[in-house]
Amino acid sequence: MNALEVHTDAGAVGGRRIDDDLTAWRGIPYAAPPVGPLRLRAPQPVEPWSGVRRAFHFGSPAPQGGETDEDCLTLNVLAPGSASGSPRPVMVFIHGGAYSGGSSSSSLYSGESLVRRGDIVYVSINYRLGSLGYLDFTQFSTPERPFDSNLGLRDQVAALEWVQRNIAEFGGDPDNVTVFGESAGANAVTTLMTTPAAKGLFARAIAESPPVASAYHPERAARWSREFLEIAGVPLADAATWLETADPADFVEAGTTLAHRGADEEPGTRAFAPVVDGFFLPTHPLDCFASGSGHPVPLIIGTNRHEGRVFPRFLNILPTDPTRIDKMFSHVDASVKERAIAAYPGYPGRRAAADLGGDVTFWEPSVLCAQGHTTIAPTYSYRYDFAPRLLRVLGLGATHATEMYAVFGLTGPWARLLTALGGRRGLRAVTDTVQSHWLHFARHGTPAPGWPRYSPERRETLIIDDTSRVENDPLGERRRAWLGYEHRR
Repeated sequence: MNALEVHTDAGAVGGRRIDDDLTAWRGIPYAAPPVGPLRLRAPQPVEPWSGVRRAFHFGSPAPQGGETDEDCLTLNVLAPGSASGSPRPVMVFIHGGAYSGGSSSSSLYSGESLVRRGDIVYVSINYRLGSLGYLDFTQFSTPERPFDSNLGLRDQVAALEWVQRNIAEFGGDPDNVTVFGESAGANAVTTLMTTPAAKGLFARAIAESPPVASAYHPERAARWSREFLEIAGVPLADAATWLETADPADFVEAGTTLAHRGADEEPGTRAFAPVVDGFFLPTHPLDCFASGSGHPVPLIIGTNRHEGRVFPRFLNILPTDPTRIDKMFSHVDASVKERAIAAYPGYPGRRAAADLGGDVTFWEPSVLCAQGHTTIAPTYSYRYDFAPRLLRVLGLGATHATEMYAVFGLTGPWARLLTALGGRRGLRAVTDTVQSHWLHFARHGTPAPGWPRYSPERRETLIIDDTSRVENDPLGERRRAWLGYEHRR
């Protein structure tokens, strides 16, 4: 058998040698194309093929701005080119993008640095996004044309099931799978940790900047789907027919309007998010973590020092200005609002407001997740503080997603640009720190030595910077200021 030819349960796939060290298989279908009668339905098995399927190119991104191919349920595998005497650890990456954009084909997510350094098998996945993946249209089901909930989440479960069935053929260990993701991808990780169908599909989890609270009850989700159809100009009586036959570009256009509207009208919520539907996702993730009833897998979880600062400039979807922040606090006691705002010196200044919006979206619910999960499994908390001088000059600091440069080992022109005003040595240092911990965790279930377990009593947190350190309960006064805040559900 050709060393690049691998047999999956649906048929053989032929990979491509990247160089002497790595072999890649790209665009492997893990579920049937969700088109025609399978649109807005749970993922279905792939139709087996004969012969060898060439897996040389990435699959199409899910429909989003500029991309409208619904045949998007594919994944990619990257493995060392040499044989191993034992199965290798597997790391499965779920990309971010507010559940409305992004793709596993991004060059940042190539995984080459992790595979070379860690001797692992790396998997990255595409999944349905936006209104085709994260709106709940089940209220419009008919006996002839049913619709399912939590499609993007179901896709992620299907991809992990594919890994369990097939990854051994690529040299990976199905009993040692780490699922990791950033932003919406990290929300996917924390949600999977509370999804019954995902039990046993992964042994460890890493959540980088997860908006853990972003899951909503059926009543709110149903209202958003009706608003979506109103935006699209579709009478509710015609919903089932339109949902089955409309061009995917129409889904993207109406979904973009819905997301922008929600950012102003209901700040702090996101229409594209998992739904607590009572069966596939029975319980809100925050409630699962609070009760210690999630899957008891070791967890690394953390956020960046200035999460919110990038959003007003480039993706204005968070409550990062006083108008939105006032609306966000409208459902809670006035004393909670007063106490939280007081924890951000300089408010309502631009940077303080952005920090508040970033914290309530990412940091504060991550703390709740970590402290609950410690009751059932080892948990490790971090805060990413590194920011090269260019990001500090721009006023962004260690903002949302900047830890990804360290996770994936940013090199080449982008690394030179990021460190144009200094920080090249620091970027190398934090890359070494992050990759050492992530890879040790994937292989052994613990970070590298020097990072203690998180406990609610001491709240041990690794501060990742050019010189990293451990602090107990960093920003403890700010954490306490958020006590009593209730996320909209």
